[in-house]
Amino acid sequence: MLGVAGWAAGWAVDEVFGIDPDTLNDDRLARTLDAIAPFLDEIVGSAGAAAIAEFGIDVARLHWDMTSISLFGAYALVDEEYPAPRFGHPKDRRTDLRQIQAGIAVSGDGGIPVFGKVYDGGAGEVAQVVAAMKSLRKIAAAKDFLLVGDSKLVSYGNVAAMAAARVAFVAPLAAARVPAGLFAGLDRDAAQPVDYVAGRDTDKAPADRAEYRVLEDCMSITGPRKCDPPVTLRRVLVHCSANARGQAQARALKLERAADDLERLTRAAGTRHYPTPADVHRRAAEIGKKRRVAAYLTCTVEAGEHDKPGFSWSWNSAAVDAEAATDGWYALLTSLDPDQADACEVLIRYKGQPIVERRYSDFKGPLAVAPLFLQHNRRITALIHVICLALLVFCLIERQVRQALEPETTMSGFYPGNQKTRPTGRLVFQVLGRLQLVPARHGAGPQVPLPDRIQTRLLDMLGTDPTRPRWLTP
Repeated sequence: MLGVAGWAAGWAVDEVFGIDPDTLNDDRLARTLDAIAPFLDEIVGSAGAAAIAEFGIDVARLHWDMTSISLFGAYALVDEEYPAPRFGHPKDRRTDLRQIQAGIAVSGDGGIPVFGKVYDGGAGEVAQVVAAMKSLRKIAAAKDFLLVGDSKLVSYGNVAAMAAARVAFVAPLAAARVPAGLFAGLDRDAAQPVDYVAGRDTDKAPADRAEYRVLEDCMSITGPRKCDPPVTLRRVLVHCSANARGQAQARALKLERAADDLERLTRAAGTRHYPTPADVHRRAAEIGKKRRVAAYLTCTVEAGEHDKPGFSWSWNSAAVDAEAATDGWYALLTSLDPDQADACEVLIRYKGQPIVERRYSDFKGPLAVAPLFLQHNRRITALIHVICLALLVFCLIERQVRQALEPETTMSGFYPGNQKTRPTGRLVFQVLGRLQLVPARHGAGPQVPLPDRIQTRLLDMLGTDPTRPRWLTP
């Protein structure tokens, strides 16, 4: 392992930044994290606001979400002024590890993470929305903005607080809060078609693309106390043909697999494996739960010859048909006025939400936020905020390249064979990471060999001249 100093020497930190790589040891970096920890809110807030002003980022729509980061170590002693590692429900399913949580808000314009925050490992996502909203309002310089999130955005407290702050929102309604029978009673043909093409469908023929349709009604959310006034919101009911096909295929597959298991049980009933009716009942229940078909499974266990149980089963076709009627439907809640956005526009604005998931992919991918082990939670908090700032720079570079490329959306040179693709931050850094530096020798300064064609084009898009590095600046 080269360590931080070895990495810094190999990546020209001395030549570019004037920092001796040997000074970048683990202890110094740890002390730096300790030093910035008390000022994290100021650092992150000012960096986000500066990026908005300098690059003209449109923050009229912001997408919010949280993720978990697994931590190695026991962390028995924690600094109570900073988020604490705790066991929870990690996204990577490492339930054996404690976790810390991070939330980021990204702009609809380019997916720029203008705000980041670290939370306790056991913090509920629902409870963090109001504080995040207030911080985002400061960063957005008191401008009105639309907050887009997942279903955890929707609670009475959050909705009431956003209404009081005059912050509009769009979020999906959790399946558990959908009234029974709502989707089954909807008429897809009566819904309004939406002029929207999903990113995954852009290269498909029109007949093969997912079709979206919307209906609209209202829904009231009540508070925990009788004196809490209900909040009435617009509810946009969305039907997606691709979702409908996927759900129908998934149901057919689980029915097929369950049928195989049930046929085996039919043959095995009364044998040494399932000798009694109780054994057969228990196994049938296990199949229903494992294959998730209990809602439409009807079983019969009868006594046969020599008291051996016989088993038969069938599907409740009415239950299957009732579930099939809901395929493809989901609901969005919004506080947007109809004159601000009709039902179609509400869906289109919500469809930008996957950008925040992609930023978490960058957070844990190119920026390599793997399970962490640090001495205490103060340094964990500081390090994650620093990585959020690195993500900000990463995404600004991606946005600038894409803007410079307009009106085109793809370019060649990233892959062999001149295959065209949309530039991402990951691809840009992979290409520019191949730039070389020849160290200073024999009285001559360090030199950057001429970049290749794709490197030259990217550097031009970014307004960077590698032949005029820092050490040549007067």
